[in-house]
Amino acid sequence: MKHLKFIVAIIIMMLVIVLIVQNHGAFSTKVVFRFNLLAINFESSEISLYSIVPIAFLFGVFITGLYGIIERFQLKKQIKELNVSSKAKDEELNSLRTLHITSENVSSNHHLNGNGVE
Repeated sequence: MKHLKFIVAIIIMMLVIVLIVQNHGAFSTKVVFRFNLLAINFESSEISLYSIVPIAFLFGVFITGLYGIIERFQLKKQIKELNVSSKAKDEELNSLRTLHITSENVSSNHHLNGNGVE
């Protein structure tokens, strides 16, 4: 499995390299971002797509990482709750296993007929 992941990673890198080489002209295009909202006006300097693509990729990795961290903490909390519940049920089961049967309970059950009536 480890080797398969490595091979897939190499194939993906090769495809990215081919994409960049074949689209060099498009990636070297400069763009300007504008943001105009009521009294807020912002305009960036010229940025090539070679800079924007890695920034967008890293932003996506960051957002995905945050989502993964949040999900991990939720799952850890759920695991702790389930462990506490499991311990409580194990303790209850062990207490029921060690419950002493008294001779009073045995003798009263022995005098009952088949339908539970003396």
